[in-house]
Amino acid sequence: MKNNIVLIGFMGCGKTTVGEKLAKELTYAFLDTDAYIENREQKSIREIFEQDGENYFRNVETKSLQELIENTQKTIVSSGGGLPLRPENAKLLQKLGFVIYLKVDKETVLRRLEGDTTRPLLQCDDPAKRIEELLEYRDPIYEVGAHMVIQVDHKTVEEIVQEIIRNYYLFFECK
Repeated sequence: MKNNIVLIGFMGCGKTTVGEKLAKELTYAFLDTDAYIENREQKSIREIFEQDGENYFRNVETKSLQELIENTQKTIVSSGGGLPLRPENAKLLQKLGFVIYLKVDKETVLRRLEGDTTRPLLQCDDPAKRIEELLEYRDPIYEVGAHMVIQVDHKTVEEIVQEIIRNYYLFFECK
């Protein structure tokens, strides 16, 4: 395992916000896989979904992970919400670094993403029902793929960051 920290979880769980703060605290670099893919493909995630489809996007995620394993160290990686869903990606994420699942409930997601039109999977008639269905499907996959799970509802960004730092060092001391 490399000395990166990988944040996984559902959209709106705080991967980017927590990741940026954590990177500053540890003096690590910060990388968002969606931004990495947008730069790599020269298109927004929304455009990739619309023009090339979800399967193409998921293939690009896998290729991007393989590149990141070769090219990153001391980096906080914020993964796209669907990235860990492929079994091969879950294994690649664990090669990339210490994987932390930022677990969030439906109500928190709804509150945080209210009015957000940038999420292709929520552009539907009933976003609340869609979030519930996706969380029900994804939660066990996220849990299996993580070294650590943090329930983030009702915690501040600082509390989450400090919990990650404590557990990150404990994990490596015990190895």
